[in-house]
Amino acid sequence: MSAAFEIQSPLPGAAFGATVRLARPLSQEIPDGLAAVLAKANGLLLIQGLTEIADRPQLLVDISLKFGPEVEDYRHTLSRASSVHTTAPEIFLVSNMAPVNRAPPRRPDPPVTADGRLPVQYPHRKGWHTDQSYRRPPPDISLFYAVTPVARNRGQTLFADGTAAYAALPAHLKAKVDGLQGLHCQPGTARSREGALAGRTDIEQASTARSQPQPVVRTHPVTGKPALYLCEWGQMDWVDGPFVGMEPGPRGEGAALLDELMAHYTRPEFVYVHEWTVGDLIVWDNRCLVHAATWYDGDTEQRMMWRTTVRGNPGAIYEGEARSWMPREQVPA
Repeated sequence: MSAAFEIQSPLPGAAFGATVRLARPLSQEIPDGLAAVLAKANGLLLIQGLTEIADRPQLLVDISLKFGPEVEDYRHTLSRASSVHTTAPEIFLVSNMAPVNRAPPRRPDPPVTADGRLPVQYPHRKGWHTDQSYRRPPPDISLFYAVTPVARNRGQTLFADGTAAYAALPAHLKAKVDGLQGLHCQPGTARSREGALAGRTDIEQASTARSQPQPVVRTHPVTGKPALYLCEWGQMDWVDGPFVGMEPGPRGEGAALLDELMAHYTRPEFVYVHEWTVGDLIVWDNRCLVHAATWYDGDTEQRMMWRTTVRGNPGAIYEGEARSWMPREQVPA
């Protein structure tokens, strides 16, 4: 509890996360202590009613700095200029509206589970990932803000708790993943599972976009807790991976293990489903969570979301590493 905010945990319908209610508008005070609340909540916070950010985008950057020392400038990450906010380049636009024109996620087939619920578990639900895991060092925290969300019951964001999922792994799976590395790659390439299954051969990678190994079990640098750290389908390398040292390819031994792990990771008891309203801000920790977006009707609905990315504390295993996605001549000294 703080004079600047109130905390209620866990999030409704989930076993982790917390809702934070600020005592004053962000324009009057951006309180300290939010990063500690995020860590205690297993990496997920919801702050509602922040409608002032839409008119003052710098506020999103300012609150992002409460979670780490650096907010990424998207002008320097090879992002399309149309997806970068014109006055606050630390904000990445996620939208089906012009000029971004990003298509909504695919609808699951079938669109609901056998008992009529929203699908959350892999492989019925695809798209689970942690942001920019194909880079070393990967980012710490993401903030996602609803400027123009779509109606409830679609366009949700799903979050899964990697700390709880790892703790609940059967002993034989813990033995397999401890010390194992996953091989992560940029989505949409021939190295995705979809690309590999389609027989695409354009698998060469630029020096700034090479697949990167990451620990499957990652020790959180703040809490010290182990958590699963992996993605599925589109953000793992299915040519040389998905796991280092295991049979590669979309039908190999590594593929079977990843499917088993992701089905476990995204079991409903580890998942929170967020229904967006205007002014919602979700803060999540990429070091211990995965998330997925859900379908909405992009032909009839318009959606605009803003994202920032916080860097600065990936953990000791990345100490001193140059940024894999930056040309050598641009890497900060």
